[in-house]
Amino acid sequence: MKLVPYLMLVLILSSIDFSACSQEVDAVPPFQSFKMESKIMNETRVLNIWLPPGYETSKEAYFVMYMPDGGINEDFPHVANTIADLVKQNIIPPMLLVGIENTQRRRDLTSETNVEEDKKIASVVGGAKIFRQFIKEELMPEIEKRYRTNGQKGILGESLAGFFVVETFLLYPEMFNNYIAFDPSLWWNDHQLLNSASSKIASFPEKKVRIWFAGSGTKDIFQHTNQLAEAFQQNEKSFITWKYSPEKREKHQTIFRATKEKALKWMFEVKGE
Repeated sequence: MKLVPYLMLVLILSSIDFSACSQEVDAVPPFQSFKMESKIMNETRVLNIWLPPGYETSKEAYFVMYMPDGGINEDFPHVANTIADLVKQNIIPPMLLVGIENTQRRRDLTSETNVEEDKKIASVVGGAKIFRQFIKEELMPEIEKRYRTNGQKGILGESLAGFFVVETFLLYPEMFNNYIAFDPSLWWNDHQLLNSASSKIASFPEKKVRIWFAGSGTKDIFQHTNQLAEAFQQNEKSFITWKYSPEKREKHQTIFRATKEKALKWMFEVKGE
């Protein structure tokens, strides 16, 4: 039996965990961790926090980077290590990294879908709206209560987490100041988010916001991240600063590690990025 390309893609992707987690073993940097009882999600969530050197003795307030896939056995260690190296070299300013550990990843990072094949990737999908509400109404206030923050916030994610980042940017651009998405799963719901991107950008509120996104050469990724870039080109806004990084030589499983430093440098306007 022959499968249509889209169905084949869904079956392949549904056989993996959609996680940016790698086979590589990363050293875990010093970090703090706490649990939150979420009324919105009706479950306990684990948060992992990386603090920059000197945090305990300074009075400085910091930028906060939020990241899904933020468990110790997920992407938190390698992202924290990269940020730590860049901060140590004075390439980017010190910041806080808030890793949100997964409970049901495919539920939290997907919006509702009308495509039956999409629904086969997990027993529950379409929970992004509630997960986003948890971040905005419970997690952000808790971080601001526990730590010294300066009101500037960012979010980064890869694959389905990248989709969540792009969706948040297009639907709620005021939620963060900076967005970073690696290989966003724009195929979700038959590319509905991508198909509406141009009209959403055209009607954006006049608020300064920055977004960086990258696409690997993986099938049904590269052509659609290109289309997202075209939507930005067709709707140039002075208050939207954006950067597309086409990475056709990279694979889905390599793009996060290969381009995360580039993304962070661009976000903080490091010369040459």
